[in-house]
Amino acid sequence: MQLTPELLLKAYSIGVFPMAESRHDPELHWIDPEVRGILPLDQFHVPRRLKRTIRRKEFAVTCDTAFHDVVLSCAGPRNDRSDTWINPTIETLTTQLFEMGFAHSIEVSVDGALAGGLYGIALGACFFGESMFSYERDASKIAFANLVMRLRRAGYQLLDTQFTTPHLNRFGVIDISRDEYRKRLASAVRKQAEFPTAPIPHDEFVDFLDECV
Repeated sequence: MQLTPELLLKAYSIGVFPMAESRHDPELHWIDPEVRGILPLDQFHVPRRLKRTIRRKEFAVTCDTAFHDVVLSCAGPRNDRSDTWINPTIETLTTQLFEMGFAHSIEVSVDGALAGGLYGIALGACFFGESMFSYERDASKIAFANLVMRLRRAGYQLLDTQFTTPHLNRFGVIDISRDEYRKRLASAVRKQAEFPTAPIPHDEFVDFLDECV
């Protein structure tokens, strides 16, 4: 069976997502973790050092202006790894979902150059975070904070991070069981939320961070 964007959306809607063993492995594996990472959006925590970094306004944050560049950066090698789960099939499918209005990216730039970012898929009132990257310190964290602001502003109910990591735990990401995740997912995908892509003024971004726990 050929994997289409529509089939991929159906898989996400029931809690399953694809991964490849490596960048150059053409085969995809369907993942359905027993334990799922999510961020309760009302419990988002912003470390003080990150707040200070954002207040300095050394980064520019945009949305959906360089989607393919973000995906390619997420798929590329990094200091902490030599390979990735994003193969060309996933790259193509997520690009198609972007063109259909379901996938979105947050870009963080310094002096016009891409410094970090993330991308994911929006369905109903759920956002599935796929991957993030940083070329500059804190760039992916800034993108993540900006994403949370957009989701809270638009009334999203669920931010799925797939797994938990020490990096994500600092923001309040928690593990829940597969059964609990499916209950929350079923409720979230039935609701409607429009992902906000408009620029967020820097002062509003800082005020939002000051309101977080």
